[in-house]
Amino acid sequence: MKIISVKSVSTEEFIDITGQVMAAVKELNKSEGLCCIYTPHTTAAVTINENADPSVKRDILAGLRSLNLENVHYLHAEGNSPAHIKSSLVGASEMVIIDKGKLQLGTWQGIYFCEFDGPRSRKVYVSVS
Repeated sequence: MKIISVKSVSTEEFIDITGQVMAAVKELNKSEGLCCIYTPHTTAAVTINENADPSVKRDILAGLRSLNLENVHYLHAEGNSPAHIKSSLVGASEMVIIDKGKLQLGTWQGIYFCEFDGPRSRKVYVSVS
C-alpha cells in the first residue's frame, strides 16, 4: 500500500491525483490486478471523471452546490454536514483495473481527490491486488 498526501487550499475543490496514483502503482510493481484508491475522511471523496477540460470539475462542484445543502437544518454540531453529504454522494473510493502495469483509465479520465471541508491536509490510500 502507498499513501498519497493531499493538501487542499479551498473549502471545496477537485485535485487531480492521477499521476500520483500511477506512480504508486508503478512503485507497488503490480502488472495485473485491481487498484483501490480510498480516502479515510468523512468530508472528502474520490472520483473518476474527465480531466481534459477543467470546466468539468467546476461544473460538478456547481451541481453539488445547487443541491442547496447549506440551507437544511442539521443536528450535527460541527457545521459541516453538507460536506458529509457530498462525501457520501460521491463516495470514498474508486477501483481501476491494472493491465500490463498501467491503469486502464479512459482517454479523458482522471482520478480526483474531492475536498468538501477544506482547506486541510488529507490522505489517500492506494492498494493493489
